[in-house]
Amino acid sequence: MTKTYLLMLVMWLSLTSMTTLNACSTHRANKTIATDVAHTDAGQAVTNAVTNGEVVLGAARTDQYVPLLKGKRVALLSNQTGMVGDKHTLDLMLENGVNVVTIFSPEHGFRGNADAGEHVSSSVDEKTGIPIASLYDGKSPMPSQQVMDGIDVIVTDIQDVGLRFYTYYVTMINLMDAAVTYGKQFMVLDRPNPNGMYVDGPILDMTLKSGVGRLPIPTVHGMTLGELAQMANGEGWLKDGKKVDLTVIPCQNYTHQTRYKLPIAPSPNLPNMLSIYLYPSMCYFEGTTVSLGRGTDWPFQVYGHPDMTGYSFEFTPKSRFGAKTPPQMDKLCHGVDLHNLNAEDVIAKGINLEYIIDAYRNLTKNGKQFYLKSNFFDLLMGTTQVRQMIADGKSAEEIKATWQADVELFKAQRRPYLLYAE
Repeated sequence: MTKTYLLMLVMWLSLTSMTTLNACSTHRANKTIATDVAHTDAGQAVTNAVTNGEVVLGAARTDQYVPLLKGKRVALLSNQTGMVGDKHTLDLMLENGVNVVTIFSPEHGFRGNADAGEHVSSSVDEKTGIPIASLYDGKSPMPSQQVMDGIDVIVTDIQDVGLRFYTYYVTMINLMDAAVTYGKQFMVLDRPNPNGMYVDGPILDMTLKSGVGRLPIPTVHGMTLGELAQMANGEGWLKDGKKVDLTVIPCQNYTHQTRYKLPIAPSPNLPNMLSIYLYPSMCYFEGTTVSLGRGTDWPFQVYGHPDMTGYSFEFTPKSRFGAKTPPQMDKLCHGVDLHNLNAEDVIAKGINLEYIIDAYRNLTKNGKQFYLKSNFFDLLMGTTQVRQMIADGKSAEEIKATWQADVELFKAQRRPYLLYAE
């Protein structure tokens, strides 16, 4: 490993200064690796980062997970976000002698350049020649038996954004089910959750379980993928209530109050941190006729519709990378611009239904259609009750109050699985 790369690694890890993480309580089937940095060149770079109070990703801690993977056939779930500095985790594994035989790719594909919901075919990674098994090809969310028979352990290293309807965790849970079915080991190289500082939203009504809602958790669950994997394992949420042989490599110097800024966009329409912070409030527009800015410079940071009235802000969605056929494409939309909001103000409000209610009242008073004819709004919300409360004229505060008790119960339920201080 070159000195130049080590310097870049340390610089990239220098994102925030926080206290060291809490020790975790785990269930018997979960294993969490303790801090024990080897004094190799790479280990020294990580040691320096820890000393300086910088967040260290699980994937950066090669001395902790490479020995556990040696001699095993490894499948890696990752995409364009699986980076440590300027190097992908796949390349780190290969350089350290790990036998990666399969790559699993989630929504948006391994390179992260497919539209939301777009089917992605299986292929071969051009750089390494390793087969890519797409889990978002429209055929099955589970890998084939042929693929599973050729591996010993599945490793997950992907940047999630902490929302129940964001599909990366769903893919991880499906792979954990596959590992249970075929008797394989499972490992998570943990990454921070950029929305990990709070918990909010209704618990998923499991009769609405779908590709945008997999577990009985709130909209904003406030957990990293490593923590969520431990909870799914410990709470019996995997197939037939069974547990997988799970190992989590935690981050260092991260807490749930860390303002972790993602160095790479997790998907094409979450281009900046404000879009990620607004995502818990704005994604519900996906189940309506209203544009949330796909096909503009401000996806998830504006909303509008050709028939909305009384607004001075206007935008026109266009076909572009990551939004080939955006809602209301080529139509002049009237609405609201949120892209200059203060990030901390957005975080403090949590899920803010004022935007949805505003657009609903504006369109329906003029007799225009608001919801899509499908039940996608309910699937995203995780309940059918919110739609009715909006129709009944309830305020955002009144609606939010209906799920607060469940949020507190969930926070207590998840506590044994947390790896990091709240």
